[in-house]
This record gives sequence, C-alpha cells and structure tokens, in this order.
Amino acid sequence: MTNRDLCYLPATEVLVRFTSGTLTPSAYLEALMARTEAVNPAVNAYTETFFDTAREAARRADERYATGAQRPLEGLPVAVKDAQRVEGQRTTQGSYALEHNIETRSDPMIERLLEAGAIIHARTTTPEFCLSGVCWSHLWGVTRNPFNLDFGPSGSSGGSAAALAAGMTPLATGTDIGGSIRLPASSCGLVGYKPPHGRNPDGPPANFDRYNHCGFLARDVGDIALAQNIVSGPHPRDHDSLRDRVRLPQSFPSRPLRVAYSLDFGYMPLDRDVRANTLAALDVFRAAGCTVIQVDPGWDARVDAASMQWYTSMHFGRMPLWVLDDYRDRMTPYAIAAAEAAQAAKPDDVAQSWAFQHDMYQRFGTIMDGADVFVCPTQAIGALPAEHDPLRRDFKVDGQVVDSEYGCVLTHHFNMLHNCPVMSVPSGRDRHGVPTGLQIAGRTFDDMGVFEAAMLYRNTAPGLFLPGAARPELAQ
Repeated sequence: MTNRDLCYLPATEVLVRFTSGTLTPSAYLEALMARTEAVNPAVNAYTETFFDTAREAARRADERYATGAQRPLEGLPVAVKDAQRVEGQRTTQGSYALEHNIETRSDPMIERLLEAGAIIHARTTTPEFCLSGVCWSHLWGVTRNPFNLDFGPSGSSGGSAAALAAGMTPLATGTDIGGSIRLPASSCGLVGYKPPHGRNPDGPPANFDRYNHCGFLARDVGDIALAQNIVSGPHPRDHDSLRDRVRLPQSFPSRPLRVAYSLDFGYMPLDRDVRANTLAALDVFRAAGCTVIQVDPGWDARVDAASMQWYTSMHFGRMPLWVLDDYRDRMTPYAIAAAEAAQAAKPDDVAQSWAFQHDMYQRFGTIMDGADVFVCPTQAIGALPAEHDPLRRDFKVDGQVVDSEYGCVLTHHFNMLHNCPVMSVPSGRDRHGVPTGLQIAGRTFDDMGVFEAAMLYRNTAPGLFLPGAARPELAQ
C-alpha cells in the first residue's frame, strides 16, 4: 500500500489496523503530515497545524494500543473547523477581529472527541465569521477544491472538505447553519451530515440558534456513524442538547425504501450536470429495489427571503458590535454586508421567519408521512469559482440570474426544518471534474432512517465514494 493509499483509508479501517497492530498511530500521522506537506500549498485547507504536539499524542496512543488501554478513537487524527473552540488554540473564524482569540475551554463536541482519544492535528479554513458558501478570507486566503483548483470547496466548512478530499485527514468537523457541512461535502465528493438540532451538543451562543448544527464530514458513511456515536447525547453545558442518544450501526439489513424526491423544489434552476447526476442517483435507489416517487414540497422563493430574515437577526447579529468600527478596513466585503444587514434587521423578522417555517413543514411533514426519506440535489452547481464574489449581481445558473449566495444552494431549507436530519452523499462529477452531491433528508429526529438510506446507496454504488471514486490529481 502506498502512502497515498494509506491517507485515503476510511477512519473505521484505520482504527481496526491500529487495534490489530498492523499500523501505528505514529506511522499513520507521519503519512498524513507528508501528504499535507505535498498538497496543502496548492489547496490551502489549514489555518494552523499542530504536528509537534500531535506527534507526542500519537506516541502516547502507540503505548495505549500496546497495553490494550486504547479509547474508541485512540490516535485518530481529526481536523477541526476554525469556528469551534479547542482549549489552548486560536479560533479566528477567518477574521482579523479574532486573530488573537485563544480559547480557555473546548466546545462540548470537541471535548468528547478528545476524551475518546482523537488527536487534533490541524484547524481548517472558513470564510470570515462563517458567513458564506465561499471559502476565502483576508486572514487565511483562498481555499481551493482539490478536484479542480479553479473552483472552491464551498463553505463554510470548506477547509474541512478540502483536507478530506486531498487525503490530509480521515475525519473533519464542521458546523451547518445554511448548508455549511453539506455544501462542501457535495463539492468535494464527500459525506457530510447535519444531525437534528441538539443531537450533537454545541457551545454558546450557536447552540441556541435552531438553524445551527455541528457535526462531521468524511469520505465514508460509516466514518460519520463512528463519530456520531462518540459525540451525540445530552451535555450539561448545552441546554439544547437532546436527552436521547441514537446508536448508529455500521450496517443495516437491506430492504427497499420509499424514496420521495424533488429535483428543484419547483423553483430552483439546476445546472445540467447536476440534473443528470441526480437522476442517475435516483436510479441507484431503484436498482436497490426502492420505490421512487416525485413530489412537490410546495416551496418557492419566499423560502430564501424567510431564511434571510433569520440569518440577519440571529447569525449575522452575533458578530460583535465593534467589528465594523474597528476592523472595517480588514473585513471582507461579504462580512461588511452581513454586519450592515444585521444592523438593519426589523424587530419582527424572527417571528415572520418562524411563521414561514411552520408553513413549510405542513407540506413536508405530510410528504414524509408516506416516505422513508426525501432526496434532492445538495446544490444546483458543482462548486463556485475559488474567488467567487458572493455580492455579485450577474451570477447565473442554467442561464438564469440568481442570488450569488443562496440562488445555487438547496440546503438552507433543511436548516429551517431544523429537526430533520440530512446527509449529503456524492452523486457524480460535473464537466469541470468537480463533484456533485445528493441530499438524503429524514423525518424529524430520524437519524437512523437517513443512515440506513445512505448506506444502502453507498453499498449499491460504491464507485461514487472515495477512495473508490477517482481521486484528485494532486501530488502522488
């Protein structure tokens, strides 16, 4: 097995090899560090690396395996998004305003990873304040898609996705307020999971934002299940964390499912390659014996307006009030626009958004009463150009001018329906060689149903998933 092959092993297999003694955490970490040195200059997926401390942690993990004292994730490197707190490390969220922000406590999800023996060897890039589906900031520069460096990895967990696709880590964390786990997973040929709000405990104030979810990106569905089983469940520091725990298996008995689908929600223009790949993905479910039925959620562009009411009041509004006054000259244009939008928010915006979310679910809940899962594209394109301007007004999808930020994504709809778990899985590649993705959404709190459908899809079409799918043509 080459070093490159080693770097693309599923996390579950890495742990099996650690336990059997055929691979040590130290040797595996060295392979990942060599891979990072070779490919990260082109991709720019990491803000900071912690290789010296990771080496020491890997050495201790070697000793634990030698004595049979290993923990569930012992010695497994995990890249953490630069929006989640890790004690003793910086969390900048891609902004000069937080450049020197050293954390004194880890977020609950990160705390559980560390307690399980994971090694945090790197932090991954985000757009400024995680405000966009692009992944560039003045502080950390432009992150590029390993499959085509002219394009970005999407955002806001873009660095996590780029690192996974490039073989620099076996597992990475993300947060998802409008698609920030699922969009990068789609653009980088990965699996990305948005659990129901509260399934994974989070830190304040994001944990009180019902659109917010924290979770994982990986190259395989089983790796997401592995990580979910470690971090999910109630936590004493997160009032919104759910009391029940869902224990996800690594396999399910094969059975035909009822799959409802919509290509475009009735109002979203789709790139022709995304449309073709989505139709092919539906054939994967048919080949597995599933009943596939087209449905109409009854949504329209008012969804986007209602989501923006929430974002401007809740997410954008969490930026410190002093940011514009003190850092305007070092802020990205999209961050300035978001801060100004937050200042202009109306008192009843949140209430109006809540009312619209209620109307959305009346139709969707009825659909899910007769289906096991609902599927649709993750986004309407493969990926945005690496240096895409989210404020441009001439952006087109399939020849139609759309909002350059939200006009090409089909994800925020399920942040509005925050109790519905959703996973993005690969559906193919577009004409630029950039991956495309398919969302699998479940009934409220039905994590198990989403994982069952995703594993059925993966088992039926394993060639769509890394490492079986063609890997990026980066350093060998």
